[in-house]
Amino acid sequence: MEEKVLRKLFLGFIHIHVLHHAREHPIFGAWMVEELREHGYKISPGTLYPILHTMEHDGLLTREDRLVEGKIRKYYAATEKGTDILVEARKKAYELFKEIKD
Repeated sequence: MEEKVLRKLFLGFIHIHVLHHAREHPIFGAWMVEELREHGYKISPGTLYPILHTMEHDGLLTREDRLVEGKIRKYYAATEKGTDILVEARKKAYELFKEIKD
């Protein structure tokens, strides 16, 4: 039960994390899974890819297909809307963390 609740809470953090990196440079799924694991998130490609697709559908990310080593790799970058959402999310996160830090 606790795991389920934490997973729901962390999904929002994952979205913010994706936007942060997609704003810095185009990202692809396998790289993002590893990046999130380095920060302690246990996320599978089966969880991340639907998130990326939804964020693209919502206009937060754009996708570019690139041929890499004979395979198509999908790269995602933050849109202007995604960047605006990230700025707002950072403000909200900062306020929350100031309040709960102790």
